[in-house]
Amino acid sequence: MKSEGIVRNIDSVGRIVLPKDLRIRLGLDTENAAVEIYTEGEKIIFKKYAPACIFCDSADDIVVYKGNNICKECVKTLNQL
Repeated sequence: MKSEGIVRNIDSVGRIVLPKDLRIRLGLDTENAAVEIYTEGEKIIFKKYAPACIFCDSADDIVVYKGNNICKECVKTLNQL
């Protein structure tokens, strides 16, 4: 894990502002870009959100069917049933 050397304060409602250059570099510069939040001991980890298949957890070639994320490989498998 690379340290960016950036320190940010948390505001009164718990928000943190990510620097613009970091958002651009990570592809989070669009409105409503989503991140996942994890904890690991004392660390808080932000990860760019990628929707995953409900069956195999793959994030490649995702389609949404009735509100569920399904990868194209699982769609093929389901079509064979």
